[in-house]
Amino acid sequence: MDNTRDLRLAVLIDADNIPYHKIGGLLEEVAKYGNPTFKRIYGDWTKPTVVGWKGVLLDYAITPIQQYSYTSGKNATDSAMIIDAMDILYTGRVDGFCLVSSDSDFTRLATRLREAGMTVYGMGEQKTPSAFRAACDKFIYLEILEGIEKRSDEDKPRSSKVKQKSISKADKRLLTLLSTSINDIADEDGWAYLGELGNLLLKKKPDFDARNYGYTKLLQLLKSFPNFEVDIRESGGRKAGKLVYVRTV
Repeated sequence: MDNTRDLRLAVLIDADNIPYHKIGGLLEEVAKYGNPTFKRIYGDWTKPTVVGWKGVLLDYAITPIQQYSYTSGKNATDSAMIIDAMDILYTGRVDGFCLVSSDSDFTRLATRLREAGMTVYGMGEQKTPSAFRAACDKFIYLEILEGIEKRSDEDKPRSSKVKQKSISKADKRLLTLLSTSINDIADEDGWAYLGELGNLLLKKKPDFDARNYGYTKLLQLLKSFPNFEVDIRESGGRKAGKLVYVRTV
């Protein structure tokens, strides 16, 4: 993630398949990547299935866009969201988009926006098809955001249990991904800069996130394995700081 400037983001939400109670954690996550210049949500507001959203729209200053379902079985909401996204693109007023949906219909939209030079963040549930996830620069699962939103001091013991259970998913494929990525960018001594490693992992696997495995940071995930060695160095120069390097052992 580039912290040198605040990206202007258009946050477009598909109300048909995103639960309203996840909006708090969702917008907190968006704030990490930029400033939501547009916040719009699309759905047929005459239907009872989206009634829960009506209670949170004002609290989060989200503009509802009405789209009637003209034909049974056809999702008109997707078309309205896609058309709006292209209109916003051509205004030149944003640097990127956050597409919130678990629907594969937005795969081509994400691809087209990236072709136009936009940064595209995807957010959806774990059931989201792989094609849509891969079409984004970064894809975040809503399930991990919900866990962060509910976390409290009283939940810490339970949180550690979840972490222990989640890390069991870190199978051979994850270790291979981490190891090969480190070796891809390592210097002659085998050391790779952690920031560069994080960027490479996202390029290889847009839905990669340490939180999927119960850890808040990539460094914590790496430290959980005996396969990796960590070296923290002084940055030097005018600004004091520390640089983190990792290598396989």
